[in-house]
Amino acid sequence: MKKIIAVLLTLLLVFCVTGCAKKEKVVINRADDLAGKKIGVQAGTTGEWWVTDNVKDATVVSFKTGIDAAMDLMNGNIDAVVLDELPAKEIVAKNRKLDIVKDKFAREEYAIAIKKGNTELVDSINKTIEKIKSNGDYEYLVASFMPIDGQVVIPTDLELTGNKTLKLGTNAAFPPFEYVEGSKIVGFDITMGQKIAQDAGTKLEVVDMAFDSLIPALASGAIDFIAAGMSVTEERKKNVDFSVPYFESEQVIIIRK
Repeated sequence: MKKIIAVLLTLLLVFCVTGCAKKEKVVINRADDLAGKKIGVQAGTTGEWWVTDNVKDATVVSFKTGIDAAMDLMNGNIDAVVLDELPAKEIVAKNRKLDIVKDKFAREEYAIAIKKGNTELVDSINKTIEKIKSNGDYEYLVASFMPIDGQVVIPTDLELTGNKTLKLGTNAAFPPFEYVEGSKIVGFDITMGQKIAQDAGTKLEVVDMAFDSLIPALASGAIDFIAAGMSVTEERKKNVDFSVPYFESEQVIIIRK
């Protein structure tokens, strides 16, 4: 019996040494700590480009949405997620196991993307953006979708008429700019898109797709403009024209608590 117990204790010791060892804790307190880590990003976004270009020895894992990346982070499959600030805050607010590192970086500007050469639509969109910033509608949208008290109030849809329809391409997984509420796609960009259509005298159709499919869809004519929290970059300027910027944001890091 003593021999059996001794053998069992030996096996248990071997098992614990090989299988029970604790996984080394990942500590990320600032952007510099991302070096050598496995980092989740949303495909085609500024976060993906920034990590690829600026983080040494990083393993970049691309996801269709920031929410998918956050789920993989919670499951322990990646070490961090790099994402735009406001969507990141929305994700963390709904997942107590996650937190945001207090080290903001990679400031950016959002703008509407239009097919190259479509100056008529660019001019129309710019006029709408300038109009809502001067008449108080912009502040109303910010207060509706980014309220200080956290109580979002979705504006009533505008009544749109006209013989033509503008197609707004978006990725409805980027709150508070575009997301699904019930059976509808809503958000800051969607309501702004309605105002763009109203000023243009057209109806509006919202087309939801993967973020990295938006620019190809615009180039092919499948959509007329992109409103998806899209940052203005020199690389994107090669393929699309941009409106005047309408929002400033920055990248942040999501980690496990």
